[in-house]
Amino acid sequence: MACPAATTARIGAPRGPCLWRSERSAGVLAGSASPRPSRPARDTRARASELQQAPRPPASSAPVPTHKVTVHDRQRGVVHEFVVPEDQYILHTAEAQDIRLPFACRHGCCTSCAVRIKSGQIRQPEALGISAELKDQGYALLCVGFPSGDVEVETQDEDEVYWLQFGRYFARGPVERDDYALELAMGDE
Repeated sequence: MACPAATTARIGAPRGPCLWRSERSAGVLAGSASPRPSRPARDTRARASELQQAPRPPASSAPVPTHKVTVHDRQRGVVHEFVVPEDQYILHTAEAQDIRLPFACRHGCCTSCAVRIKSGQIRQPEALGISAELKDQGYALLCVGFPSGDVEVETQDEDEVYWLQFGRYFARGPVERDDYALELAMGDE
């Protein structure tokens, strides 16, 4: 057990003599008048043979399959073709190959990297930013999407996808940006 005086010294209190061990052996805590019952010290250190190790997947000599991904970037007017391993996110692999694609959160929570699948399939179990309905209509998020085979996609306007997902909840149509209100809000900070 650590000496309480050492703990106190770490948080800036004046250091004093540590009577912890001598009083503990006598059965009395520092500053306490009541004796503490003695109990044998336990060695909580585990031996390496006693540690339970997490099971490791068997080492596989088979390489991870790769797939050709074609992205039609509507905003920039370019087409990107690159290869993505089946176990890696499409956006991360594109960035590793110096391909710039739209993104924001990188966690599948927004619609900045949304694409419409033209052919192929994307596995996206972590895509919280789009509804199951939109997934069924062929939308996917590149930041949390894994290619299941060769795939061809087209980038989408974030506002367009957001409107498809939440527009029915806004009875008066899309919300217009109010620059004057934005200026007022920014001036308050």
